Amino acid sequence: LYFFFHLDFTLGIMSCFETVGYGYSKLLCEDIASWFINKYIPRHKFYVRIVHKGLKREHSFGFCDFVDQAYRPRVFVIEVQSNLSKEMYIKTLLHEFVHLKQWLQGTLRMKSGKMYFDGESVEKYEYMDQPHEVEAYDSEERLAREFLCDTYGKKFAEKIVGEKL
Repeated sequence: LYFFFHLDFTLGIMSCFETVGYGYSKLLCEDIASWFINKYIPRHKFYVRIVHKGLKREHSFGFCDFVDQAYRPRVFVIEVQSNLSKEMYIKTLLHEFVHLKQWLQGTLRMKSGKMYFDGESVEKYEYMDQPHEVEAYDSEERLAREFLCDTYGKKFAEKIVGEKL
């Protein structure tokens, strides 16, 4: 069981994350979380616990949910399936961070027990057609490439992705 706790102070604003669980690279998780937070949500105060565990029974690779109040949540848990391939792991964790960003920016909200995206209830849509999921799935590939290029360089990213960038 790994445990990692990271504090990030940028311009006096604090965000932090911790990682726990099994079947994952602590370094890769830390790299992805730090990169996304610093690039896309640097001015938000929040805490996220990234839990790596078996999610096969839930038929999912990952979840992101708040664990404090529904109005302007600032405490979150991201759950990621253990033992994913590196490519799937990167895309899954970034997908869940897109949801974290949606919660923080207020585009994804919970009101009276119903989830809304940009003010519209998502319950009338099938899962894959829900607007917040469409945004997260559409962002996975681009974010994975950006992360790999920014963190490890273009040549390494091309090797992982398998094509010229």
